[in-house]
Amino acid sequence: MNITNEYQVTIELFAERHFIRTFAKKYKGAWDTTLDLLLAEFKFIDALFLKNTAEYITNKDADIVICKTEFKIAGTQESRHGSGNRCIVAIHKKSNQVKVLLVYYKTDLGGGSETGNWKNLIKESYKEYKDLL
Repeated sequence: MNITNEYQVTIELFAERHFIRTFAKKYKGAWDTTLDLLLAEFKFIDALFLKNTAEYITNKDADIVICKTEFKIAGTQESRHGSGNRCIVAIHKKSNQVKVLLVYYKTDLGGGSETGNWKNLIKESYKEYKDLL
């Protein structure tokens, strides 16, 4: 793994429209800082795997990799893991892009299996990733 790779980070419109708006409304200025920090982290996403802050969901050696990360809201005392806040991103290795597909709090997806729920949401909302999950 080369932690010096720098990625271009984009937030997909679906992610922006759904749960990000809720975070922005709930946390106001703290959300702006949190989002800036997330985008900075995703710019060098390979380093997150070294810190066990991100986990591969699909084959880590593929050109496009889906992964899950945890984050905390800036200025809060909770840990990344304890916060219940998650991001699902697609790493496009050949083009050095990270696409933020979903940003959510664990109960945003309803009851049942959190993983099953977000995988289904990604499959329904992003046809280009359907076959990866």
